[in-house]
Amino acid sequence: MLAIGRYTAGAALLVALGSHSLSADAQDAAYGSVEELGKALFFDVNLSRNRTQACATCHAPDAGFTDPRPNGFAEPVSRAVSLGDDGQSIGDRNAPTASYARYSPVFHRQDDGSYIGGLFLDGREKDLEGQAGGPPLNPSEMGMEGKAEVVARLQENADYVVAFRSHFADDLFDDVDAAFAAMTQSIAAFERTDELSPFDSRYDRYLKGEARFTDQEELGRVLFFSQQFTNCNLCHQLQKIPGAAEETFSNYQYHNIGTPVNVAVRSANGSGENFADLGLLANPEVSDPKQAGKFKVPTLRNVAVTGPYMHNGIFEDLRTVVQFYNRYNTDAPSAQINPETVKPWGETEFKNTLSVKLLTTGPALDDQRVDALVAFLKTLTDARYEHLLDD
Repeated sequence: MLAIGRYTAGAALLVALGSHSLSADAQDAAYGSVEELGKALFFDVNLSRNRTQACATCHAPDAGFTDPRPNGFAEPVSRAVSLGDDGQSIGDRNAPTASYARYSPVFHRQDDGSYIGGLFLDGREKDLEGQAGGPPLNPSEMGMEGKAEVVARLQENADYVVAFRSHFADDLFDDVDAAFAAMTQSIAAFERTDELSPFDSRYDRYLKGEARFTDQEELGRVLFFSQQFTNCNLCHQLQKIPGAAEETFSNYQYHNIGTPVNVAVRSANGSGENFADLGLLANPEVSDPKQAGKFKVPTLRNVAVTGPYMHNGIFEDLRTVVQFYNRYNTDAPSAQINPETVKPWGETEFKNTLSVKLLTTGPALDDQRVDALVAFLKTLTDARYEHLLDD
């Protein structure tokens, strides 16, 4: 694959001559597949207003395809939410991992009235193609003014022009919408490759008999998949049989788990006291007020190395997340205290839509079982990130 952003004199000449002058050799000189083209686009900062931000900026491959950057604000805001291309905008939500995103089903309403699938934490884009087109046009993210400006940036790169015409159509750039769609299709094609979903964690190797679990990890595995002891797999199990291959550890449904408001983020982004994150209700296809405050169940793949946690990045430590869930199953005073702040957990925004039945299923966990669950969750880390567990 050619280096990102590289120009060649031959390609530039072909662009000047027009699409019908492209030879087979010239086409071969461009990105050889849609996936390779999509990977180049994924890393291209020129697709943002100030040429400082790419998809990979907030979904960095070396950080589990999440955003590892401090955003310029003081802790605890620093990594909770991402910084926009303008160098000052921050939103209200934590950047979810792009790993394993290809397994989220197309957003739709199920027969029982609940919702499932889609991309973004509220499912507002039905598939990866739709998601790929969102950040470039979001004023708080990559900040481009419209599709035409994005397409013009694409045409600045002669290798892109050759590749798009080769993989899609000679006259692709005559239609802005078609060219923009080709860009989103290319990025989505890259995101569907095994590079983002290798299924090579210690858990996967354990299933193949290639790795052994410690006693603590094995206890955590048993607890995780047993509804008698925890409620974890009620939401974080896709396959019907525990231990099935290619488990993504999400059922892609939507729930309100009572995540506290991240007051520090709200103060930093200036959203004001009257703002509330509607979650699923913010999705244009959803109008039922009973969906307010619900967010898509995330995959637990790479969860140990992709903090901070929850839709608003309010928790720093994975053990804190497990303790937060445990609070619903015990009246112990100590369980009602956030160990990171040594204060009560904080208020949620939509108490009337809490998934109470799910949250209160199962008994309380003692420290040994909390630690065992955390140990098991660490085994879900892709091989390329296992060194990060030491950090």
